[in-house]
This record gives sequence, C-alpha cells and structure tokens, in this order.
Amino acid sequence: MTMTEKDRLLLNAYIDRELDPAHVLEFERRLAEDRALADERGRIEALRSAMRERLPRATASPALRRRVTAFARPQPFAIKGRTGWASMAASATIAFAAGAIATSVAIGPGGRAPVPELLVAGHVRALMASQAVDVASSDRHTVKPWFNGKLPQSPRVVDLAGQGFPLVGGRIDVIGLTPAPTLVYRARLHVISVTALPASLRAGAPTRPIDGYNVVEWADGPLAYWAVSDLAAPELENFARAFRAGDAEP
Repeated sequence: MTMTEKDRLLLNAYIDRELDPAHVLEFERRLAEDRALADERGRIEALRSAMRERLPRATASPALRRRVTAFARPQPFAIKGRTGWASMAASATIAFAAGAIATSVAIGPGGRAPVPELLVAGHVRALMASQAVDVASSDRHTVKPWFNGKLPQSPRVVDLAGQGFPLVGGRIDVIGLTPAPTLVYRARLHVISVTALPASLRAGAPTRPIDGYNVVEWADGPLAYWAVSDLAAPELENFARAFRAGDAEP
C-alpha cells in the first residue's frame, strides 16, 4: 500500500505517543496489516535510536535559560477599574470581539471559503495531541458549564450515547483568529468534532470531503454547528440529524 502524508503524520504521532488510546489501537491494527507502514516504523525508530546514541545532546546555555525563565514568568495585568477574575473575563471578552472582527479578514471574502479547511485542521491537530479534549467527561452537565465564562456563548450539548455517539468531552479551538467551543463525540473508534461558530459563517452548500474527512454543517439560532470526522458521510449525516433532534442541556 502506498503511504500518504497523513500516514506519515499519524506514524510519527504514534511513535511519539501522541495518539489517544482509541487511535493507538486502530493504528496498531493497521501496522499489523500494512507491511510498508510497519517497515517505515522500523526505519524511523532505528534512525532515532542511532541519533540518540551517536549525536551529542544539546544543552541550553545559562544565559538562554535565564531569558526563557524571564519570558515564561507570569506578568500581572489589570484593566482599569477591574482586578482578578473580573479583569480576566473582560480581557477574554475583548479578545473574542477582536477575534470575531479579525476572522472576517483571516478567512477571506464572504467569511466562508476556508472555514471547512480550518475546522479539519483543528480536528487533525486534536487527534495528534495526547488528548483530544480539554475537559474529559461523558456527562453533558459537566461539559457545558466548563465553557461558561471562557467564551461569550456555550454550545448545545446533547446526550447521544443511546444513538451510538457517546460524548467524550470538549475543548476550545481557534478558527481563523476566533476561539470557538468544540464538543467531541465518538462513533466506535472514530472521533467526531462539533464546533460552534457564528451562523454568518455557514457555507450554505454541501461541503466536499477534505483530506479524507467529511464535514457536515447546520444552523441553530445564532450559531452554526460543524461536525468533522473520518466517519463515512451517511453516518456523519445521521449523527448531525441526531444532534439536531436531541434534547440539549438547558
């Protein structure tokens, strides 16, 4: 089987132990079935082993360490008339407003064309991280409140375990320059990312597959929801229908 760029990215993420447990199992099954992939894994691991044994380990100079430490040290901040959490909340609101304006520039004329690509990129980044969520819970009563105070509006959170799509948790993605809430569901070993964005960014037409990932979007009041997954398109459409029809967390 010919290796794709996605295969190489996933292989390196697997070797670096950056895949979540479900994708580790799925990828190990592929390794057992795909000789070329297994050979490439052996080649990469042998190269890394040789580099560790033969190349000197670089160390940072004392001056560089001092600069990094000074840069990473938390700095006090305040908005006139506000301190502590109030200041942080005001800063977040200002950042979101600025991000909303910047998004219309960052994602091009009409604010539509690149949105699916940005969402797929965010989905892939999450899959390659050690964990695909910032808050891990199958309880919507835990996930929805987690977004409160972090973003101006939290998404609908629907319990779909009975339909075969259990909730995994949630995270905050940055789409263009705008922070956006993302819910994470599963369908067997497949991950589904559901991101809420302003309804003005809807594509308004069926979205083509992007690098092997399907995208489905729908509107719900002032928000548009975008589901991204490597599920087959009909199954992802079934998920979207179940989400729209489900009872949301009040």
